[in-house]
Amino acid sequence: MAFNWSTFWTRAFTALIFVAVMMFGLLYNQWSLFLLITLIYFGCSWEYGRLVEKITGHPIDPYMKLGIALIGYHLVLLIGAGSIRLGDYSIRENFSLPFLIAGFILLVLGIFKTKIISKKIILWLLGGLLYTAVPLGMLQSFSIPDTYDIHLHDTFYVIGAKHLVLFVIGSVWINDTMAYLAGSVIGKTPLSKISPKKTWEGTISGIILSAALTWLLFSLIFFHTIIWPFAIIGGVISAITGISGTFGDLFESKLKRMAGVKDSGRIMPGHGGFLDRFDSVLFAAPAVWLFIKVFYG
Repeated sequence: MAFNWSTFWTRAFTALIFVAVMMFGLLYNQWSLFLLITLIYFGCSWEYGRLVEKITGHPIDPYMKLGIALIGYHLVLLIGAGSIRLGDYSIRENFSLPFLIAGFILLVLGIFKTKIISKKIILWLLGGLLYTAVPLGMLQSFSIPDTYDIHLHDTFYVIGAKHLVLFVIGSVWINDTMAYLAGSVIGKTPLSKISPKKTWEGTISGIILSAALTWLLFSLIFFHTIIWPFAIIGGVISAITGISGTFGDLFESKLKRMAGVKDSGRIMPGHGGFLDRFDSVLFAAPAVWLFIKVFYG
């Protein structure tokens, strides 16, 4: 696969703007992260609904799409809002239920407005909750504790919770970039018919380089030194995000192929839409969440 410099520079320029917005949302404070994930969720939910319309060949009533999106946001808050508070009010305890009720009402209205209801569409929309809402709720839940204390070799390392979210997303970004560059240079063996441009060489190189670079950058930026023991956890999480993120990329590619579209949206030239940009994160977040639950409770 020949390296395309025009595509590379277009992707690089828009990626710089994207990264600046993402870094502000991820690092400024808890509310900026919360609002960022909210934006990502509704963007992914809307694009998923459009893909379902193209896949099934039937338009979906706007009430139904908005209703299912609000039900999904209820799940995001239920899973990820945790101890986030607005004054004296808990976001999860006081605001998740109203979103569920409003979403259910809109969904029912949309069903009654539609003369013929396809069970296939309903199943696709419910599947979208598992695809978008649950993973982003899990990603948000990483930021709930103030810190994560990791005990390695009789030494405690304190990691800011927002840094863990950044680590997961950053690992996905680095993996995607390294896989793209390595695949462009040495890629020969197609990974899957679903995404012909992906190669085994690029995928494996991306996972290895991502594990090394993510650990190195994370150590230098947040600990101001190279922490060798942290390479164990950093490498494992990077490998998890790399492998699961690849499946996420392939899954979204399959959806787009079924829908007959190249990109899920057009928010970023050279990068497509929300799903195009966060497809790997939607699979990586649950994988990392499960790893943390199993090994760190």
